[in-house]
Amino acid sequence: MSALMSSKRPDRLFRRYSGNPILTRSLWPYPVNAVFNPGATEFQGETVLLVRVEDLRGFSHLTVAKSKDGKTNWRISPHPTLKPEISVGEERYGLEDPRIVWLEETKKYAVTYVSFSSGGPLVSLMMSDDFENFHRKGALLPPEDKDASLFPRSFKGRFALIHRPIIRGEAHIWICFSPDLRHWGDHQVLVPTRAGWWDCHRVGLGPSPIETPEGWLLIYHGVRRAASGSIYRVGLALLDLDEPRKVIFRSDQWILGPTEAYEQTGDVPGVVFPTGAIVDPDGNQLRLYYGAADTVVGLATADLGELIHSIKRSTGRQALGAEE
Repeated sequence: MSALMSSKRPDRLFRRYSGNPILTRSLWPYPVNAVFNPGATEFQGETVLLVRVEDLRGFSHLTVAKSKDGKTNWRISPHPTLKPEISVGEERYGLEDPRIVWLEETKKYAVTYVSFSSGGPLVSLMMSDDFENFHRKGALLPPEDKDASLFPRSFKGRFALIHRPIIRGEAHIWICFSPDLRHWGDHQVLVPTRAGWWDCHRVGLGPSPIETPEGWLLIYHGVRRAASGSIYRVGLALLDLDEPRKVIFRSDQWILGPTEAYEQTGDVPGVVFPTGAIVDPDGNQLRLYYGAADTVVGLATADLGELIHSIKRSTGRQALGAEE
């Protein structure tokens, strides 16, 4: 283990791309208010982002942006890729915050996203094999629920879903299971908020779970309310590879917070909100795509091994939510 890996501060693990923000409304081929919170994957040798776009009415839709290197020369669809379907009741007020996985059992890309219904936000699912044609599968869980993603493979014949319902005013990260992607059960809290900590008021999944030899890496956002408003920062957790209901490590400190001007100034100041991540083919570098201040898209990179080491080094009983 290198000295660098063993000594790097948690809040310096991610390195912001020097060309940030990588996507802004000024680049968009049609009038919009903001572009943020993208899902991310690799498809046919390119990086594909499914970007949340807020129009000038305040409603959101999703638009595809592609790049050869995942950093520059983005080719943006000239029209919205996915607009709310009036006939689909849960999409009445827009589509938000997609997460993308290649779902091995279906041989398709599964996109979980937030649908805004008249009853509040809920988790919906659509499938695609080319990011041009999408098949809506409908709502998975009732409102109020957000921040959801499938795991890219099943566990003993069951699909697993991470999500973030609001129950009794509490906002923890949950996990549940399904035999068919329609009927969900065995719900339990996976990553709870921690009273008094930087993630004390809300937590929610960031990108889809990332499989590593050490376990499933979860990158999540945590919220703490301050006098100036809510602060969204990013933390890490690691789940058991075969039993994803088991949290084996959880970072005690945030590893990415809003410090740059484009993260501090915008429609919602003080926000870094990752929803997409790609591990490069060599298996070492992770690219994190995030919404900044609910206004633009940023990119940060990190060494995957350093992230795993950091979680292990900083986890204690309190970090896992246990009482001393």
